[in-house]
Amino acid sequence: MISLIQRVSSARVVVDEQTVGAIDRGLLALVAIEPADGQAQVERMTQRLLGYRVFSDVEGKMNRSLADIGGGLLLVSQFTLAADTRKGMRPSFTTAASPDQGRLWFDRLVAECRLRHPTVETGRFGADMKVHLVNDGPVSFWLSC
Repeated sequence: MISLIQRVSSARVVVDEQTVGAIDRGLLALVAIEPADGQAQVERMTQRLLGYRVFSDVEGKMNRSLADIGGGLLLVSQFTLAADTRKGMRPSFTTAASPDQGRLWFDRLVAECRLRHPTVETGRFGADMKVHLVNDGPVSFWLSC
């Protein structure tokens, strides 16, 4: 499981000109599911998304987590993060989970995050989404489980 997280002042996902998920201060996580992913990766990624320290403390150091600040979490499925880009000029998606497997484990990640955090929003799995964000910093990290 891969997540590209971005610390944001705000973020929203639009599908067919309608906002389907939006947060204020928090994290936008673009999430890819890989074929070997399962419950262990869901649990570990949940811990990392909620506990990864990317928000500044009073001294200006990245020492506070999403849980610490009570910020929002916007989860957006993005299978292209799992692409194999090592060869040629066109990505291969054989390293990404199938759509059915991707939906299963993405939905479980959303459910786990919602059990542990009060503000979790999502895009729409498999839809053509427009993601709007104000990256705060900019601060972005690649997480892998």
